[in-house]
Amino acid sequence: MFMTINLTKLVFATKNKNKLSEVKNMLENSNIEIVGIEGEFDPEETGATFEENAFIKAFEAAKITNLPALGDDSGLMVDALDGRPGVYSSRYEKTDEKRINKLLQELEHTKQAARSARFVCSMVIALPSGEKVFSTTQNCEGEIAFLPSGSEGFGYDPIFYLPEKNATMAELTMEEKNKLSHRAKALGKTLEWLISGKNN
Repeated sequence: MFMTINLTKLVFATKNKNKLSEVKNMLENSNIEIVGIEGEFDPEETGATFEENAFIKAFEAAKITNLPALGDDSGLMVDALDGRPGVYSSRYEKTDEKRINKLLQELEHTKQAARSARFVCSMVIALPSGEKVFSTTQNCEGEIAFLPSGSEGFGYDPIFYLPEKNATMAELTMEEKNKLSHRAKALGKTLEWLISGKNN
């Protein structure tokens, strides 16, 4: 369907070092090299969906580096808040602590049975030409805890409770998180596609 493209080296369209570290860790046993983006990188995320924002970031990174780029956009959707904060997850407040506090305040009178939520991650591979050659969106289901717990991870991890693990995302090791997180699932689908030869 496409001309042969070398997709063994991709630039990851993020300035978030935690995300870059997670993705590199997940790909360390593959032949896919992930590199970070140098210099200023802050494209305006104007998309209405995670996939649209992932493409905006991937295309911008591909143009800057002239390499195929992997863009991801992820966030937290809380059912009791009609899906908020959603695509505005990283912009809900100025710091992780303030974002968590705001969310907990909004759910202050919400009982445990109604605190269902999910992390969502979209990943897109774009070429410098602007062509989107792959996309996937994956979820990780859980619920919002009443108090933050755990020191691993980042973002909303300390309040994202996983009943099957009896732990928040921030109480899991990187290895445990990378087996079940929304980003791990999306990256798994992306890697499957990359090594399947479908990109040739």
